[in-house]
Amino acid sequence: MIRPATPDDRSALMALGEATGLFQPHELEVVEGMLSEYFAGDLGEGHRWIVDDEDGVLAAAYYAPEMMGDGVSNLYFIGVHPDRQGQGRGGALLRHVEEDLRGQGVRLLLVETSGVDGFQATRAFYAKNGYDEEGRIRDYYAAGDDKVIFRKLL
Repeated sequence: MIRPATPDDRSALMALGEATGLFQPHELEVVEGMLSEYFAGDLGEGHRWIVDDEDGVLAAAYYAPEMMGDGVSNLYFIGVHPDRQGQGRGGALLRHVEEDLRGQGVRLLLVETSGVDGFQATRAFYAKNGYDEEGRIRDYYAAGDDKVIFRKLL
């Protein structure tokens, strides 16, 4: 069941972020800060954390409006527990995000990810779900680690 995240989900969300293996320790600290600000109500309108809950949090996503773009949002986090990947949960979560954003009048969703080999499955996931690679900033995250930007018109 996909539902809004609650403060009680905080530790499960952090465990999910760690279990995916896609985040460095300093990046997990950023996720923790995002959760803190979100649950404190400090982020403003349109920020949403959602979870796929089936006897526990199995997947989650966080998305929010772009400050400088008219009708543009950014998907900042999406993750599925490794034991539950390949079951369609990520796609269902992504479709839920897109439907919610369409309902808000959002016209464009952006996603950023890494260009290193370890993120090939992540990039393939976005392509499979109708996202186009729009840009690449070489050496953004670190030397040899590009930022890859995907987009989808909603």
